Amino acid sequence: MATIQRPRVARPVMYHQWSHMTFIHWRYPPGLVQSFLPGGLTAEEFDGHAWVGLTPFLMEHVRAPGVPALPWLSRFPETNVRTYVRDEQGRSGLWFFSLDAGLLPAVLGARAGYRLPYYWSDMGVRAEAERRTYRCRRRWPGPSDARCDAEVELGAPLDGPERDELADFLVERYRLFTVIGGRLASAEVEHRPWPLRHARLTHLDQTLLQAGGLTTPGHDPLVHASPGVRVRIGMWSRVRPAHAA
Repeated sequence: MATIQRPRVARPVMYHQWSHMTFIHWRYPPGLVQSFLPGGLTAEEFDGHAWVGLTPFLMEHVRAPGVPALPWLSRFPETNVRTYVRDEQGRSGLWFFSLDAGLLPAVLGARAGYRLPYYWSDMGVRAEAERRTYRCRRRWPGPSDARCDAEVELGAPLDGPERDELADFLVERYRLFTVIGGRLASAEVEHRPWPLRHARLTHLDQTLLQAGGLTTPGHDPLVHASPGVRVRIGMWSRVRPAHAA
């Protein structure tokens, strides 16, 4: 993977705190992942594989610039299914198969304003010492049987020589892609590098990957955890095709 470039978002449109994050990743054939991507994006590979992540976490302190975080709108669980892509300018980022959130106004706002595939779900996140428990049952729009129950045990910090290139490939992503008005768009996100820990799944029952059209993983996932980061999110902008760059 090329040197990671962390952007500076000078004029954020949103502030977030992403807390109690677990990264659960599986290898997939690049051609399969590519079949889900819009024009202008290419599935990014590591050691010949594309990767798909299931990332449950708690969204906190959500607010717009100049507006205080409101208790009933600023804190809710979220679980994303995502993959890793590169645009025609060579910029790496995230493409989302789905984003389940436990707050309906957040779902409606993200669908209307950002055209991201958000879903309203019955969700919960519980953090107890060295254990994290996540629950997700999709409500709207369907399929209504899409779900995720996960229990994770946290291990030692993952840093220094142990933190390999694959870990950074999977978690250090500072750009989101979407399609707005039929055209590819992107937004940059600013945060410090993810502090990572080793983690072990003690239970996982999920159908969110399958609800997004992906095949059921045939192997055990790679798991990392993080206490979280504070995030500044920039405005969406159109992605210029390579011939127009």
